[in-house]
Amino acid sequence: QLQLVEPGGGLVQPGGSLRLSCAASGFSLDYYAIGWFRQAPGKEREGVSCVSSSGGFATYADSVKGRFTISRDNAKNTVYLQMNSLKPEDTAVYYCASGYYCLGYVPTAGEYSFWGQGTQVTVSS
Repeated sequence: QLQLVEPGGGLVQPGGSLRLSCAASGFSLDYYAIGWFRQAPGKEREGVSCVSSSGGFATYADSVKGRFTISRDNAKNTVYLQMNSLKPEDTAVYYCASGYYCLGYVPTAGEYSFWGQGTQVTVSS
């Protein structure tokens, strides 16, 4: 069945690092742009990063720029989000999603059509 799975979440201390994965089954990610989003309790879903289908272009929210890095390995049908220098305000459920484009602005949830179940990231001492 078509599925996006996001292993890699968990608990990390402030200043620590975590790598999230977005692994596809049932379809090939290389045809799609991939976006990462997050949603904290009581907050709206926030675009974090996206990467183009080729991997040649990526964009980041200002809040994570310089700390997070998105990458993709189409041979593994997987997209990654490397999160460094984590802060408590990064705590959220993180989702990956496939869409058609990653353009020169913060990704918008409405531009992405197929979503994973999300993974909890908690940054706390």
